[in-house]
Amino acid sequence: MIYQKFSHSLYRVSVKRKIISIFIRTFANEKFKCMNIDKLLDKYFENSELPNIEVFDDKNIFNVYTDIVNMLKSYPDIELSVLQALNYCFYEILDNVLTHSDKNNGTVITKYSADKSTIQILVADDGNGIHKSLTENPIYKNITEKEAIRKCIEDKVTDGKSMGFGLYSTLCLVKNAGIKLEIHSGSHILIFDGNNAEVYETNHWQGTVIFQIKR
Repeated sequence: MIYQKFSHSLYRVSVKRKIISIFIRTFANEKFKCMNIDKLLDKYFENSELPNIEVFDDKNIFNVYTDIVNMLKSYPDIELSVLQALNYCFYEILDNVLTHSDKNNGTVITKYSADKSTIQILVADDGNGIHKSLTENPIYKNITEKEAIRKCIEDKVTDGKSMGFGLYSTLCLVKNAGIKLEIHSGSHILIFDGNNAEVYETNHWQGTVIFQIKR
């Protein structure tokens, strides 16, 4: 049943991208079986050309990061300042998954549309989510999920496992790069449009999804 659920995604997103081996490892490994790739594709990449998908853990995080940076570098119309901002943010977000989600892996989906000059980068996990992670810190044990989503982009806000700089630094960098940032965890989503950050109720996602789009 697990194979059947993912086989649709395998055909949709990897035939032309030659990443079938990644999904084969996904099917074979029990720890990957719960990630709902179809849901992410339908929400964030609907009516889009085939994206690139990679699964990462602590053993291949740098290789996955390097692959995607090299992919972005191959497009000469991406400004250097934008590329540098994306590079830094991207690694921070990958590391956040392994540090805070209580999972051993995450999923990355990327897409560059040359005709629209649009870059889409999504990092997702199906772990404990921002609210549960942040309330492990006694300072934040009584905050709501909505408050946790807003808090996670503030400086030095952490569950105690790191310095609390990753999402804060990401927000600071994307402000000057024309990038829209979305953070979806649980039943709330934070949307930063380059000027303001607002939190809304939305469909539930177990874990955290970080989505960046540059037009």
